[in-house]
Amino acid sequence: MDVVLNGPSGKLEGRFHSSTPHAPVVLLLHPNPVQGGTMDSKSVYTLYRAFARQGFSCLRINFRGVGRSDGRYEGGEGEISDAAAALDWLQHRAEYNNEFWVGGVSFGAWISLQLLMRRPETARFVAAALPVNHYDFGFFAPCPVQGLIIHGEKDELIPYEEIEKMQNTLARYKAVKVEFHAVEEADHLFSNHLADFEAAVAKYITQTSAKSAA
Repeated sequence: MDVVLNGPSGKLEGRFHSSTPHAPVVLLLHPNPVQGGTMDSKSVYTLYRAFARQGFSCLRINFRGVGRSDGRYEGGEGEISDAAAALDWLQHRAEYNNEFWVGGVSFGAWISLQLLMRRPETARFVAAALPVNHYDFGFFAPCPVQGLIIHGEKDELIPYEEIEKMQNTLARYKAVKVEFHAVEEADHLFSNHLADFEAAVAKYITQTSAKSAA
């Protein structure tokens, strides 16, 4: 269903899928709006579908200045505040439990990792097409929670070798439980490999849930 949230720059446009009471909840964030990213981008919708099919309640939002959201693009800090407001909105829905995930694609993945480092209640994450050669990720080591970093093997904007460098950095921290997955032949937004992208995310969610229940 369509929702309107109170954000730091006015209203934020969102789309919320409600699952069963006490289902885990995920906030999903879109690629850079300067390149046309919105909550309806195919990669974000695919990420949403992977979570929804695994029984999650899911919230997608348009960052400030996108779609019907108020404000203007700020390149990072403002969008982190938007994401924090969206997480607050989820937490105030009393029917849900305290298992909150964050996820995003490209710019949205960077924002999601910034958010989880500031919000300790975040349990896990899925970061797709992480723009490691566009932003500073020094804040992310060590990572405080479990998560999945998934990337296109043939990403034309962020070569997979850059992701491998992050993997090597995080490997120095024995307590870090971040998994990495390359989607074969996929480009930056998994354009012709969305089914493979969705399957990999769904597999991670299923395996993680099984580990949690064990």
